[in-house]
Amino acid sequence: MVVELTDQSFDEEVLKSEIPVMVDFYAPWCAPCHMTAPVIDKLAGEYDGKFKFCKINVDDNPQMAGKYNVMSIPLMLFFKAGDIVDQAIGAVGSPALKSKVDGLL
Repeated sequence: MVVELTDQSFDEEVLKSEIPVMVDFYAPWCAPCHMTAPVIDKLAGEYDGKFKFCKINVDDNPQMAGKYNVMSIPLMLFFKAGDIVDQAIGAVGSPALKSKVDGLL
């Protein structure tokens, strides 16, 4: 399951998470975002309980988009123990994302 974040829930769901987290910064009008969504959904099922997958709409949540200097989307930030440890920009395929996830486990 992919967790839908808000500016208000971000800290609790991501920074205080016991397991590594990937946050997908996206917007509903973004075509590449639509291409990566099924990949993220599939990975969320595969890594359920071991790795958390989240997404946050940059249009509805400008605070977090500003805090993390989101300049282009989709932007996937990878967090471990509250710190950004990796990132991926653009329509990234399953093998590349899976490799990043495996590297954090």
